[in-house]
Amino acid sequence: MNQKRWLTVLGLMVICMALIAAGCGEEELVEETAVDETVDEVEDVENTNGENAPQEAASFMLGGSDSEVNVVSRLAEEYMNDNPHVSIAVTGGGSGVGISSLIDGDIEVANSSRPMTDDEMEAVKDNHGEEPYAVRFAVDGVAVVVNDDNPVEALTIDQVGAMYRGEITNWSEVGGDDQEVTLYGRQSTSGTYVFFRGLVVQDEYSERKRNMPGTSDIVEAVISDGGGIGYAAIGYADEEGVKALDIAADEGSEAYDPTVLENVTSGNYPLTRPLYQYMAGKPEGALLDYLLYEVSDEGQDIVLEEGFYPITDEDREFNKNALE
Repeated sequence: MNQKRWLTVLGLMVICMALIAAGCGEEELVEETAVDETVDEVEDVENTNGENAPQEAASFMLGGSDSEVNVVSRLAEEYMNDNPHVSIAVTGGGSGVGISSLIDGDIEVANSSRPMTDDEMEAVKDNHGEEPYAVRFAVDGVAVVVNDDNPVEALTIDQVGAMYRGEITNWSEVGGDDQEVTLYGRQSTSGTYVFFRGLVVQDEYSERKRNMPGTSDIVEAVISDGGGIGYAAIGYADEEGVKALDIAADEGSEAYDPTVLENVTSGNYPLTRPLYQYMAGKPEGALLDYLLYEVSDEGQDIVLEEGFYPITDEDREFNKNALE
């Protein structure tokens, strides 16, 4: 073989070896890339099952008690800020409206300032095939409110009841000015209407009572009426222009101020009540999580900020049936 041919063969061998080496390198690169992509895919799968996983959207509606509508709206708003995948709607209208809507299946939670009746409980079971469950999420001291210029500072339950029965018609009869008493109250669909009638009026309301569509309407009426008297959830009693009267259980008992936390949580204030939420069936999923938020430390701080009071140990024991 002459020198020229030898060089040609040698050159071809070098080119072939280079091509082979390049092919192996490319194969290793492809394999390495494939491994990296596989690792990335595994990590993506792990992430979607971890904390960064998108949460399932949920929505539910709470309706009913006008006494509860403001505090529940605030609780729902704060919860949704931390849980944007959950949508919560809150409406008022009265406890009776909320309970009827729950029975009819129009809402998931009935806000009620009174316990459900036996007939209402049966209606839930008949319509839904589920037992009704209840949660207490706040404590209320129903305030008897008068105009801020009214000199009267305290009354007994019997005196307030006599006013709402139409037996006392002038403030001078209870140590006030010579001024006609104007009665303001809620409509019959209101849980506070039922609570106040049962505990205070203990009879039918006077026909002189002016029925207002909402608690805020009662407060606004009393602000503009020097002779007005009304009843309202404690969360509404801090409006400028009205004051909450100290109330005594009877003539021989001490009168207590409902705006003082200890008076209500101790039960000394005689118009204390828990605030309820009712569901058809035991709550679960996002609804259960929201209800647990309401009774958590954060939720109870919001309850206080909105003018109501935290639940008691007795209320927490009551809640175990629905929340555990």
